[in-house]
Amino acid sequence: MIAIGGAIGVGLFLGAGGRLATAGPALILSYALCGTAAFFVMRALGELVLHRATTGSFVEYAREFIAPWAGFASGWMYWVNWAMTGIAEITAVAIYMHRWFPDLPQWITALVALAFLVVVNLLSVKLFGELEFWFSVVKVTAIVVFLFTGVALVVGGAEIGGTTAGLHNVTGSGGFFPAGVGIALMTLQAVIFAYSGIELVGIAAGETKEPGKVLPRAINGVVYRIAVFYVGSVLLLTMLLPWHAYSGLESPFVTVFSQLGLAWVGDVMNAVVLTAALSSCNSGLYSTGRVLKSLAQKGEAPVFTGRMSRNHVPYGGVLFTSVVYLAGVVLNYVVPKEAFDIAIAIASLGVVATWATIIVCQLRLRASALRGEVERPGYRMPGAPYTNWATLGFLALVLVLMAFAGTAERVAFWSIPVLVVVLTVGWKAVQARRPAVVPDEERVALPEN
Repeated sequence: MIAIGGAIGVGLFLGAGGRLATAGPALILSYALCGTAAFFVMRALGELVLHRATTGSFVEYAREFIAPWAGFASGWMYWVNWAMTGIAEITAVAIYMHRWFPDLPQWITALVALAFLVVVNLLSVKLFGELEFWFSVVKVTAIVVFLFTGVALVVGGAEIGGTTAGLHNVTGSGGFFPAGVGIALMTLQAVIFAYSGIELVGIAAGETKEPGKVLPRAINGVVYRIAVFYVGSVLLLTMLLPWHAYSGLESPFVTVFSQLGLAWVGDVMNAVVLTAALSSCNSGLYSTGRVLKSLAQKGEAPVFTGRMSRNHVPYGGVLFTSVVYLAGVVLNYVVPKEAFDIAIAIASLGVVATWATIIVCQLRLRASALRGEVERPGYRMPGAPYTNWATLGFLALVLVLMAFAGTAERVAFWSIPVLVVVLTVGWKAVQARRPAVVPDEERVALPEN
């Protein structure tokens, strides 16, 4: 439930509306392609987790199977992912609240949401788990209800907002690719962001009893449910209303029920998607706290970020990330209309880096097993190594396409060299602080007395 809760966030509940308005029904294909990549990433992560469960998750696997610098880089890129995702989530909270409080400034709502989630994460991991479980239950229940309701409306040919629901909406109004294939491909970056969070199951594995029994079921369940929820929801959205009826100003789920003339149902759904945003941001604070603690233990993050409370909460890492979320509050004050797109574009870089790291680590694990150095778990990545290379190629395509997309995506793309320089300088600084290790053959034997 934590993994599902982390994955089902504003990427689907808010982002799908704007992307439908841009690419039309072709968004279904984008979700299917990214969902396939997510499936292979999760299976690769499952094999790594069963090899060795740890709260450091793929950061530790990168250190073990690639190199120490890879653990440093992947950990900080994952932090970039969730830091930017958190900004997107609190921005979404402010956008949702605008339905009820149109005169309330976005930055105030964002600040209140941030304060609430920081308190929850600082109290105890048990409170986080309980809250996240119920957040996830609300989201999953809402999507299941929407899927059944949507199917009933389509089968019954219901009138929604002056149009008839049905399959004709998918191919009508300009066809399946109303804006062209190129524009459809440009949505891949945003859809990749929508799938981010599924890797939380790997981080939670380190705090789970009997991960060998629980994790395979959890991973398979996450993959199948996410596929149904994401692809199924987008497919239904395109059948219920013409693609141009949606916008990025509100959740597409709210749009459907509002167009039905059921304003109160729209309000209920708006409350659900508000919960979804809080849930995903909650997951971000949890995961970055654990990853920063892992980095701090290796001397690769500020010492403060590794500090633990009596309730076993890495409060240093949680507070460190929350400071960046405060920058998101400022972003909502300065550029409220662009804040969401900028945040998810930069967050996507972290998602791509994380997924690529997981895939490469599984490749190295498989190679080590073939050399007889480690024993490969029974739960394995299907189709390896060919599916590994195909997934890595797809992720590279997503990065390249960002250079030709909108302003927010281009800003994110050209920030890649900046991130590389910062990570390189950071790694060199970490290495410089570490004491030099004298090789055994150069050590001078001291007298026993």
